[in-house]
Amino acid sequence: HRIVRELVQKAGMPMPRVYIIESDSPNAFATGRNPEHAAVAVTRGILRLLDEDELKGVIGHELSHIRHRDILISTIAATIAGALSYLAMMARWSAFFGGFGGDDEEGGGNIFLVMILTTLAAFAAMLIQLAISRSREYYADEGGARLCGNPLYLARALGKLDMAARRIPLEANPATAHMFIVNPLRGGGIMTLFSTHPPIEERIRRLEEMARGR
Repeated sequence: HRIVRELVQKAGMPMPRVYIIESDSPNAFATGRNPEHAAVAVTRGILRLLDEDELKGVIGHELSHIRHRDILISTIAATIAGALSYLAMMARWSAFFGGFGGDDEEGGGNIFLVMILTTLAAFAAMLIQLAISRSREYYADEGGARLCGNPLYLARALGKLDMAARRIPLEANPATAHMFIVNPLRGGGIMTLFSTHPPIEERIRRLEEMARGR
């Protein structure tokens, strides 16, 4: 509570509700539609893993999410992506069962084209949603680093959390992955396109560059 209160006073934000979750999995997350209706939660695992400066970096990151209304932005992006996916599904079924008139050969070709295009549209909407999520993580890293006063606090915390996740897999599924401070679902290469978080190495590199530029 003391660290949260110190940082919100520095940021000029309302005090969010603070929760400690009885879990050994090291994690922290923020929730709430705006700064006036927000909460920050940390687990016992992260409190044991990080020192006070590193914890400041993590809390600063989460408060930055609240300050920039990232939870609301992510919700809107997910809603739009879900709506586009639903419309694409309806268009596919409509094309499949209704057809487009004309002869069978032409109608079959049109149905196939519609199914391809609507599938691509839904896929693109999902990729855009995930790209927005990754960009908000970068913004939260930068905002949190400025708030706590030293980008290396968060950089060290991310390094520790990444190592902990390698030793003990975090308890997560794709539906809750966005609520973790580091990506609990591993995958490299093209799989980064389907991640809610940027690569941890890139996040740390940016924070270290930010520290050198202070």
